[in-house]
Amino acid sequence: MKTELTITTDPIDEPALAKRRAMGDGMGAVVCFLGVVRGSEGDKTITAIEYEAFEPMARHQFGLLFDALGQRLPVESVRLVHRIGVVPVNEPSLWVEVIAPHRAEAFDACQFLIDGMKQKVPIWKKPLPV
Repeated sequence: MKTELTITTDPIDEPALAKRRAMGDGMGAVVCFLGVVRGSEGDKTITAIEYEAFEPMARHQFGLLFDALGQRLPVESVRLVHRIGVVPVNEPSLWVEVIAPHRAEAFDACQFLIDGMKQKVPIWKKPLPV
């Protein structure tokens, strides 16, 4: 399984990511997920979220997640971009792309990665109030 991980302070450029998509002839599903900062966190209105990561450990944990995914599901490739720093409301902080032979596997893989990320990857968020 091919994997690509980007942890960046730059805005996520979906069109540029889509242009770089490469997939084999036997693949029939591409699932993309975009996690966008909401204007509230709990019952409080916010202007942004500040993301912080312990990047060496985050990369290690993402690698373990990618390995576990490759053993569970027939996925051709995964690309994941997580933004760190201050991300304003209505801007994406996470982009995930999974390419697989069928949609069920692609959706399952995307869910597996996001759930695992939230449980194991050392990326913290701090809501910034109005």
